[in-house]
Amino acid sequence: MSARTEFLKGFWEENPTFRIILGMCPTMAVTTSLINGIGMGLATLGVLLGSNVAISLLRNFIPSQIRIPAFIVVIASFVTIIDLFMHAYTPALHAALGIFIPLIVVNCIILGRAEAFASKHGLWFSIVDAAGMGLGFTLNLIILGGLREIFGAGQLLGRPVAPEFFQAPLVMILPPGAFLLVGFLIATMNIIRRRAEIRRAAERKEMVHA
Repeated sequence: MSARTEFLKGFWEENPTFRIILGMCPTMAVTTSLINGIGMGLATLGVLLGSNVAISLLRNFIPSQIRIPAFIVVIASFVTIIDLFMHAYTPALHAALGIFIPLIVVNCIILGRAEAFASKHGLWFSIVDAAGMGLGFTLNLIILGGLREIFGAGQLLGRPVAPEFFQAPLVMILPPGAFLLVGFLIATMNIIRRRAEIRRAAERKEMVHA
C-alpha cells in the first residue's frame, strides 16, 4: 500500500460519487451552482480530515461494540465546528446550504471511511485517505455544480456565459436534472474504464504471443 495509490483512488477507482455511489443526497440537492458545490465539498473535506485523524488516533481506545456510535459522535463534533465556522465567516453560503451542513453527520462517505479505513490504519494513511476521498468528492460537486449552473441558468458564478438566444432548461437546476447529469457522468466513466480494460487485455495478449 502506497500513499500515492491511497490518495488517487478517491478520484477514480473508488470515486465516492461516480463509482461507489455514496453521498447522493447532498450531491443531488446542493449542486445547483458552482459556489454551492465548492462550499459543500470543502465542508465535507474538512469533516472527513478531522474525523479520520481523530478516529485513527483513538482507534485502540474505542471498544468495538460501540465503535459506530463513537464514530458518529466524533463526526458530529467536527460537523458542528464546520457549521459554526461557516455561519460566522460565510453566512450567505451557510444559508444556501442550509440543513445539508448538519446532515454531513450521516454522510455515508465519512462514516464509511471511518469504519473501513481510519479505524484500521495509522495517522498518515488516514490523512491521505481522507484527503483523496474528500478532494475527489469535492471535484465531483464542482463539476456537477458548474455544469448545472451553466446549462440550467446560463451563467457561472453568477455571470452570464451563454449566448442571449440560449434558453436554459429549468430541469437542470432541479433534482431530475441532477439525476440525469450524474447518470451521464457515471456512464462516461464506465465507458472510459471499459475501453481501458479492453486495451490492457489486448496489450497482455500481444505480450503473450510475442
